[in-house]
Amino acid sequence: MTHTYQIIGMTCGSCEAKVKSAILTLSNVTEVDVSKDTNSATITMDKHIVLSDFQKVLDVKYQISNSVHKEKIEVSKSWFTTYKPLLILFFYIFSITIFIELAAGNLDLSRWMRHFMSGFFLTFSFFKMLNLKGFKDSYSMYDIIARKFPSWGYIYPFTELILGIAYLLNFNPIITNSVTLVVMSISIIGVLQTVLNKRTIKCACLGDVFNLPMSSVTIIEDGLMIMMSLGMLIMALN
Repeated sequence: MTHTYQIIGMTCGSCEAKVKSAILTLSNVTEVDVSKDTNSATITMDKHIVLSDFQKVLDVKYQISNSVHKEKIEVSKSWFTTYKPLLILFFYIFSITIFIELAAGNLDLSRWMRHFMSGFFLTFSFFKMLNLKGFKDSYSMYDIIARKFPSWGYIYPFTELILGIAYLLNFNPIITNSVTLVVMSISIIGVLQTVLNKRTIKCACLGDVFNLPMSSVTIIEDGLMIMMSLGMLIMALN
């Protein structure tokens, strides 16, 4: 089978050669024709290769997408099946924090949001730390900071860990929520760009453990954190 993909970031003949040689390292790839003039790569393969596998062998300066070739998913998955790990995590965090409120005898919205944010950051940082390099490589594909400073991909999971601990300890709500608001607002920019440009990229929200595609679900996830941190910040200032 032969498919044509869009590749951005190529500026010279050397770039074409680097992209071609990188893609040829993948098993089942038999032929590659790369053009910087059309920003494309026509790839012949013995069997279907997912887009994320191509991106993994390319330098971070080169971004491959299916804008030219509207890739069909060979194994059809339902929305729930695709995002089941993420949905289960949200259900666990939501349920546990609700149980905390029930045990306290009254529902305190501010306390519930603080515990939810703590659970969110601690859990998601855990999955990222299982493979820091894998997370860094995936994150640098779309995050506006990690694209320019790849080391941010190593720092970000620890930022989430610190924020999770800060929420758990109720450390200076104004500082904690302000930092969260800034970090998540910056993070959502790259997500929005990816989804609006219809690029097929793996979401790094759960690190390199689960193969979750970037979509509106990721926007909702980041948007929820932004709204909750903003709401808690307003409460702390009043």
